[in-house]
Amino acid sequence: MTGTRTFRVAATSARVLTGAVVAAACVVGAVVAITAPWPTVAHEPAYADVTPMPGDTVLVCNGDFRALGRDSSNPLEMVSAATPRITSGGSEGAPESTSLAVDDLVGAGDVRRLVGEVTGRAAPMLGATESVNLSEEDLFGFAAAPCRPASTESWLLGGTVETGSKDLIVLTNPGAVPSTVALSVFGTVRASTSVIVPAGTQVALPLSSIASGSEIPVVKVTATGSPVRAVLQSSLTRTLDPAGVDLQDAVTAAQRHPVIPGVQMFESPADGSEMAVVRLMSPGADAQAVVTVRAIGESDPVVELPIPLTADEPTELSLSAVPPGEYTVQVDADVPVLAGVREQDGSGPQTDFAWLLPAPEFDSEVLVAVPDGPEPRLVFANDEDREVEVVVVEQGSDEPVAVTVPAGSSAAIGVDPRTVYAVTASGPVHASVTMTAAGALAGWPVWPAAGAQQSIRVYP
Repeated sequence: MTGTRTFRVAATSARVLTGAVVAAACVVGAVVAITAPWPTVAHEPAYADVTPMPGDTVLVCNGDFRALGRDSSNPLEMVSAATPRITSGGSEGAPESTSLAVDDLVGAGDVRRLVGEVTGRAAPMLGATESVNLSEEDLFGFAAAPCRPASTESWLLGGTVETGSKDLIVLTNPGAVPSTVALSVFGTVRASTSVIVPAGTQVALPLSSIASGSEIPVVKVTATGSPVRAVLQSSLTRTLDPAGVDLQDAVTAAQRHPVIPGVQMFESPADGSEMAVVRLMSPGADAQAVVTVRAIGESDPVVELPIPLTADEPTELSLSAVPPGEYTVQVDADVPVLAGVREQDGSGPQTDFAWLLPAPEFDSEVLVAVPDGPEPRLVFANDEDREVEVVVVEQGSDEPVAVTVPAGSSAAIGVDPRTVYAVTASGPVHASVTMTAAGALAGWPVWPAAGAQQSIRVYP
């Protein structure tokens, strides 16, 4: 009996131990199964990468310079004061040129629409710029501006309604449908209006008609129905003497880091007139900005000027502390801001002024058309941490000119008027064209070519 009982106890203990081991194994297996990846059934949908066909490259030019108020019995009548000279070229040959209607201008010449048709699956590059030299009883000075694509939204930064100024907002619709353009004025007086611009037509209206009483107006241009090209034409008379003209392109959008190469600073006259000012506005939000001025070819700043900005309120900052010379003006802000610099070469008759706007970065080939005019220069600014080599080649020539733009600095070269150049950069760089002589100032940014079409992933 004792042996049998002992055997039973041992057998029972063995069964209990085995059960415990099995139970522990089940627990461990369950834990591992929970944490381990489970097998899944996956189905990768079919797709195709498709590159859309790019559209034709379309540029809109500025047309005749308009004179306002020559007829005292009809002060709002606009007449043609001068027809501009155009310089243009394309990567695939000369662009096709057509004329747009100008029904509100007496004696109007051509407003050109330039088209580069797509070849294969690539849109050609185009470059075109117009210039005009005026020496009339009521208009004096030099003005130049590039032909640019139309857009649905832009900003006109450098307007004024001060006594003696005659600023015009010029709107051109190169499309096939009418455009409804909303004009919103920011400044000491807020205002808005809308204008219908028929298809294939240019119209203009005085800035004073919508911004009267606003000391430093900034105008937002919003187009619905068809994109438009917006340009600000300016002329100034002091007492009875003409004192400058300008054509100012629109700013496409606010930026946190606007860079304006090629700003000219002139000796201040005895009357204390400001020879250069920066105009700034922060759309929609308060901002803290710092304006930095560096001489061309130098990396150390000449002056750094902090300035607070109140949302939607334009302000101006004097650059009278900067000695005469050529500079790059840069703005750093904690939110996107609008910026531009007004330069002038004197305060009396037979003088001129120009607004210079931020130059966007580009790092590939662009075409730059240099129009007829005095002493043209290409000015490059590099705000990256490594040097950039820029190669400039006259179209049709095989003799390139290389320019090294040091990190955090700038460089400039002289170019020829009435010439189109291909400009290629090894890295991101900003560039402007400037033209300078006594009583003749103009400057404008170099814009990157239209971006290549990106592929789109399509799922059936």
